Amino acid sequence: MEPTLSALAVLVPEAEPAVADLRERLDPIATQGVPAHITVLIPFLPPNELTPHVLAAVRHVVAGVPRFFLTLDKVGWFGERVLWLNPSPAEPFRELTHRLAGRFPRVQPYGGEFAEVVPHLTIGHDQPYEVLTAAAAQVQQRLPIHAWVSTVHLLVGRPEPDASWVRLTDFPLG
Repeated sequence: MEPTLSALAVLVPEAEPAVADLRERLDPIATQGVPAHITVLIPFLPPNELTPHVLAAVRHVVAGVPRFFLTLDKVGWFGERVLWLNPSPAEPFRELTHRLAGRFPRVQPYGGEFAEVVPHLTIGHDQPYEVLTAAAAQVQQRLPIHAWVSTVHLLVGRPEPDASWVRLTDFPLG
């Protein structure tokens, strides 16, 4: 089946040793081929609208943000339902999100569901609180994680169980 969604994200392979086993159990998107990442913009445009002109515009926007060094050094929570890692600094992620949403105004972060953009690397969600708390304690022992952020990746896939997401192309930061 053809992909129906696209997303822009920063992949964080340096986080995989600390979070892969937890994400496999606690974050369904991990089983769909999406590695540890920090979302920049989802949903992005439908895959059939990812024209060369659109890709060039994304490349231009992303190139306007400098590369940076990232540290994941503490866990965060959205209520008691979502466990995540906090990136420091978070501002370059917000800048990327706001610049891209400004360039593509019909595309808003998380479909406009949330008023504030909170960059994060999801570990798990919609699991029993006790399970997420145990995962938080486990991952805390594996921190800090350091990474060099130099690329935003365009991923395409379908929002359904057993779907597979793939990396379509990459956009280097400035």
